[in-house]
Amino acid sequence: MDMFFNTNIQFFILAYLVGGIPFGLILAKKFAGVDVKSAGSQSIGATNVLRVVKEKDPKLAKKLGAATLALDALKGLVVLVAGYVAGVSEATLWGIAVLAVLGHCFSPYLNFEGGKGIATGMGVLLFMLPIETLIALGVWFAMAKTVRISSLSSLTGVAALLVASFLIHPNMPHAPVVLIVLILYYKHIPNIVRLLKGEEKRVI
Repeated sequence: MDMFFNTNIQFFILAYLVGGIPFGLILAKKFAGVDVKSAGSQSIGATNVLRVVKEKDPKLAKKLGAATLALDALKGLVVLVAGYVAGVSEATLWGIAVLAVLGHCFSPYLNFEGGKGIATGMGVLLFMLPIETLIALGVWFAMAKTVRISSLSSLTGVAALLVASFLIHPNMPHAPVVLIVLILYYKHIPNIVRLLKGEEKRVI
């Protein structure tokens, strides 16, 4: 039990538990009366919140989608900032980043199911690798405006971030970044299958 008094362990647990908060599910139920786990892609992320709530109230859908996106990005970032202020090591910060993404993708509050992790991943990586994340967001924005397929835009942005991290910081330990990218791609396997079949829906 002594390990629970270890600062690093406390932050790891906090990152996972905070990362697992399903803001999209909570907001959609409270303000729109819909269950995003039972509709659309059944994801708790901003895209599905937007898609499902839009059928009921288009204006509210945009607000809830934006709120979900912001809160999902902030939840991992907040724990990282707290860890940084507490003076934990860079290795611990990377552990916090990975566990926040794991928490969102495999939420302890949803029987270890969850969202796709893009917003939470971008939130923690904006703190750890700001330049690479800004590049990824630029790629995502360009793709979103042209192809208008949410999953493809997100996956392309994530790939750009990974490549940029090797180019900009070739000597950093890349294992945590690669792990986060693998988690995000794993959660997008159904989307990737639909993309290959030409069946992935566009965001209108």
